[in-house]
Amino acid sequence: MSGVFGPGSLPRGDGPLYLKLQTLIRDAVETGRLKPADALPSERDLAEEMGISRVTVRKAMLGLAGEGVVEQRQGSGTFIAARERKVQQGLSHLTSFTEDMRTRGRQTTSDWLMRGLDRVTPAEAMQLALSPGVEVARFHRLRRADGMPMAVERACVPASILPNPDLVGASLYAAMEAAGRKPVRALQRLTAENLKPAEAALLGLDPGSAALSIIRVAFDAQSRPVELTQSYYRGDAYDFVAELNLSERI
Repeated sequence: MSGVFGPGSLPRGDGPLYLKLQTLIRDAVETGRLKPADALPSERDLAEEMGISRVTVRKAMLGLAGEGVVEQRQGSGTFIAARERKVQQGLSHLTSFTEDMRTRGRQTTSDWLMRGLDRVTPAEAMQLALSPGVEVARFHRLRRADGMPMAVERACVPASILPNPDLVGASLYAAMEAAGRKPVRALQRLTAENLKPAEAALLGLDPGSAALSIIRVAFDAQSRPVELTQSYYRGDAYDFVAELNLSERI
């Protein structure tokens, strides 16, 4: 990365410094001076080398992460992203996030945001066919693939199925299968949304960034609802693909 960073390397002219830093890094990627998986200096080191503030560096990196130019990996640093980053996810099969990523050779990790028992809300009770006020197990996670934040997932399962949420590990569906209530089909609703500040911060994106919101109700083999999940998938990392067949009536 010799010659990429340092005093005087920012583009000349007017404009915010964070935008100039973004332009510098984009140009370095396009010309091959920075390659996929290259590690960038830390915020402090980059600020000192460039003669700018850490706040400016942080703002620039958040914007580049939202564009897919860099990946911010918790505990590891910031890296130049691979050029082909999007995950194509089919809509015809019910699979877990862990299964989806494993089939693509990607390592999954989760940051637990919440894991415990709570009272069901009226809206949840209606979706899950539960009596008002019964307990549900909540599993809120930030899902990562190869360290990259991919989705914020908030799942709700009847406590009668998973009475001890602390026993759930990497895969919620694996735990439900072990309890004899594996989901076998689901109804999903996909909508395009702009991320609110809380979800954007978790995904390392700017507030208002594009995302895919998915609300899923899953059913077991006896057609009983067993899971209600709302997820926010970063729009720059996912493509959802469906196969369509021509109706014989047309």
